[in-house]
Amino acid sequence: MNRRRVLKIAGASVVVAGGALAWRAFDQGVFSAGSGAAYAPWKNWQADDSLRPLRLVRAAILASNPHNSQPWRFRVADNAIDVFADAGRNIGAIDPFLREMTVGIGCALENLLIAAANEGYAAEISLLPEPGNPAHAAHIALAAGTKIASPLYDAIALRHTNRGPYEAGKSVPAELLDGLAALGAELPGTRVIWFNTPEARSRVGGLIVAATEAIIADHQQSADSAKWFRASWQQLQEMRDGITLDAQSLPALINVAAKILPPLSQESADQAWLQATRERHVATAAAFGLIVVLNARDNAMRIRGGRLWQRMHLWATTRGLAVQPLNQMCERADRELQLGIEPHFGKALQELVGDANSQALMPFRIGYPTVEARPSPRRDLKSVLM
Repeated sequence: MNRRRVLKIAGASVVVAGGALAWRAFDQGVFSAGSGAAYAPWKNWQADDSLRPLRLVRAAILASNPHNSQPWRFRVADNAIDVFADAGRNIGAIDPFLREMTVGIGCALENLLIAAANEGYAAEISLLPEPGNPAHAAHIALAAGTKIASPLYDAIALRHTNRGPYEAGKSVPAELLDGLAALGAELPGTRVIWFNTPEARSRVGGLIVAATEAIIADHQQSADSAKWFRASWQQLQEMRDGITLDAQSLPALINVAAKILPPLSQESADQAWLQATRERHVATAAAFGLIVVLNARDNAMRIRGGRLWQRMHLWATTRGLAVQPLNQMCERADRELQLGIEPHFGKALQELVGDANSQALMPFRIGYPTVEARPSPRRDLKSVLM
């Protein structure tokens, strides 16, 4: 084979490989982040509807929730909305007692109520209105009221969980932490504990990393968590839920490579999560927070805690702050209880709370972002209506 022939073959191979790479990039949505039907709810959430309360549901479905499972359904009438938990969208051994699911329902309820005030409704809330049916989370009676504009309403479509690195060495001023904690003043039985000294951050961060390692070592928890990862562009557009690469706030080149290359094995993905937890989430947190309630097994308390989290996240967004739930300790504590094993993380959480009359509901981190958080896919309105 002569030199010219070799060069022709090599050139053709490069063209074929380049074409395949370009097709893979197109097929995996490398150049389409945040677009398509899966992301439309973020753009049309203020659309006009013939039934006005539907606008409140459009706001509700943009709320924070566990693993982006979106575990909610809504029944809408002219003067009322009922909110239900969708037990079929639970995240398995990661949330064996549906604590996180119920917190997510509270987040959706908070968005709904903020939108109701903006639309000029007076809303009367009844939590768990149907004895014997814990899935019926809330009934909201709507009447004519005074329109109440709020910066929190404007932040609904801007709020995203930021899983990227936060600005190293930049602390969050005490007055902002106090302002966040004060947002729960009228939510009975809820409060926030801050861990913002170097010693406290090291203690909490070490527990979060250890809990992550324990989840990875638990085959069922690891597998149930992995079910919600949407590795392909087609899958996330069809399912319109779950955790995506774009939502990880990875550096641009790493994000592109992760989309183009074959998906990681579950073991490799777990190790990548552990590394991100240790080197990004924990290492760059300006402070850790812990939402605490009187009884973390009580669904009404969980809902109120979810309302507080959503309110805090929206408020933080208006102040240029980034936040991220880091639920690993609570997930392991619940799993310990489910399996009847030594409550290592249950005890650790109670020590962090430091009050026998209160219990941990949700840990999180806070700081100043270094990268912009991207939206997660969302199911459309018709998918969540009863």
